[in-house]
Amino acid sequence: MSPLNNESILKIATEAAVSASHIIMDGLGVPRKADHKGRTNLVTDIDRKSEQIIKSKIRAQFPDHDILAEESEKEIMGSDYCWFIDPLDGTTNFIHGYPSFAVSIALFYKNVPLIGVVVEMPDIKIYTAIKDKGAWCEEQSIFCSETPTLEKSLLVTGFGYQHGENWESNMKLFKHFTDTTQGVRRLGAAAVDLCHVASGKVDGFWEFDLKPWDTAAGILIAAEAGAIVSRLDGSDYSIFDDQILASNGSVHKEMIDQIKEFL
Repeated sequence: MSPLNNESILKIATEAAVSASHIIMDGLGVPRKADHKGRTNLVTDIDRKSEQIIKSKIRAQFPDHDILAEESEKEIMGSDYCWFIDPLDGTTNFIHGYPSFAVSIALFYKNVPLIGVVVEMPDIKIYTAIKDKGAWCEEQSIFCSETPTLEKSLLVTGFGYQHGENWESNMKLFKHFTDTTQGVRRLGAAAVDLCHVASGKVDGFWEFDLKPWDTAAGILIAAEAGAIVSRLDGSDYSIFDDQILASNGSVHKEMIDQIKEFL
């Protein structure tokens, strides 16, 4: 177990995430120029400012921890602790003033998630989790849905920036699950998608080509709310994998069986 106090760590991470959310919300609706990391993968000055304030608050308390953040070089200090930071998940949504987008922060200890924080915007909701202690939204315990079958389920997915083989596969899955469930939504922020699984708003989520900072906090929040998180074939998931499946548990095997028909 970690020798640090996870409740205290969560408080620091939450304060950092909330401070970053203030920067983001202050910039919402203000015209701004976006740089391109790819043809459609955007980054703004708000992404960078958000990341800077998060890292400064973490470094002030944990100067020896590793940090892996989206908008800057990874900082490897040789620690067993590693922070994963997405300063603005859903940048394209933010630029267009379209919900949803989020700040996502997680701390791992020896590759095991300890705490996770996601601040969903613009309708502010703070999701948090501590390993083996549960998950919360606005300090109220949250749990996955109890929807028993895919036929009665609402799902959510996302599409990566590269329109290659994974993108083609996901289009097939999107069509299939749209035909066989209550519907499939595409919000554009994986951290929020995982929190919506955790809080029972949707019953399952899958996606390809995500980065570690996209899922590091969300998988803990979902798991602590009772979700099952795996790869698309049901095998163990790592935040360094290129695919993820998360569900309320009741529909997990059914999703895996149907996904196998297309992959």
